[in-house]
This record gives sequence, C-alpha cells and structure tokens, in this order.
Amino acid sequence: MFEKLFLLVKNNAGTAVMNNPEVPEKYRDAVINEASSSIIEVLKGNMEGGKLKDTIKYFQFSGVYNNPLISSAVKRFANKLNNNYNIDAASALAISKSLIPPVMQELIKESKSENKDFALSAILTKLTGIHVDMNQLAVA
Repeated sequence: MFEKLFLLVKNNAGTAVMNNPEVPEKYRDAVINEASSSIIEVLKGNMEGGKLKDTIKYFQFSGVYNNPLISSAVKRFANKLNNNYNIDAASALAISKSLIPPVMQELIKESKSENKDFALSAILTKLTGIHVDMNQLAVA
C-alpha cells in the first residue's frame, strides 16, 4: 500500500512539486516521499490516538474537505518542506495545500473502488499492523 500511495502522490505532484522551481530537481522524489509519509503519519497518529472511528468516518464521508486529518497532513508536510528542504514557510504551505488535499481525496476514492490495495480494511491493517475486519466495526 505504501508504494501505491507514493505513486498516487507522484501522479498528483505535477504543478506542486515536479514543475515547481522552488523544489530543486534533485529533491523531487524525496519531497514526494515526504508527502506520502506525512499522510501515513497523520492517519497512523490519529488511530494510535484512539480515533479509529474518526478515521473510518473520514474515508466514508469524502465531502469533508476541511477535515482535521487533511489540515494535519498539510501542516506536517509543509513543516518538512520548510525544515528539510529550506523552502520558505509560505511557499511550503502553498505546495502542501496544492498537493495533500487532492491526494487524500483520491485516496478516499480509491478506498471505495475495486482496488484492494486501497480498501479501507487494507489501509487500516497496514497502518496498525493488526488485521481489521470492517464487518466487525460499527460506525455510527
């Protein structure tokens, strides 16, 4: 799943990263990896913080663009760009805002599709290391 997420980010990284002069060419793959890891870290942190139901709701109700998960991933990625690649804070935030929300929305779409790599149970299982059976989880 993590490799597929990297490819999902890379496929959405055109203007934000790949064609952005503020991101040095030699760092572009690393920056895409940072975006992927930011998403994973936020989802995993949310679940480890006892918010499994919130995480599941995020994937079930994809119209929530101002979701705290998205905001957290945007901030985390922007901080990585600023701290690790010396991209100024305003540019880092702009790059992050143009990449992370569309990728997370695409991840939601993929989790609802026939793609078993991005099925919600597969995502939750990969993040927790524990098999998650969606049939046993009731989210109100």
